[in-house]
Amino acid sequence: MPETYVITFHVKVDQVARFHALLGPVLDAMRDEATFVHAALHVDPDRSDVFQLHETWIDRSDVLNVQLQRPYRREWHAALDDVLAAPREIAIWRLLRSDARPQA
Repeated sequence: MPETYVITFHVKVDQVARFHALLGPVLDAMRDEATFVHAALHVDPDRSDVFQLHETWIDRSDVLNVQLQRPYRREWHAALDDVLAAPREIAIWRLLRSDARPQA
């Protein structure tokens, strides 16, 4: 059953550009993973240094044992202590319902 990882980042103000530069290639690479479903990055409209990432994956075991170990994530993970003002907040959610406007 797919799960969504909701990750909140409090980024140091002077590290916002680096945050984007490091995360962008990770998000681009994730698209090609077999168990990947969807990702969306959000920014707090009142705090431009607070972000929330929603990543949906099919298999938790694959995320923990394979995806987090991918080489394209190394630089990202290594930089987190320098980029973040506080530890990431991670929550796991399962979808109960999804609604979207039909495409014309």
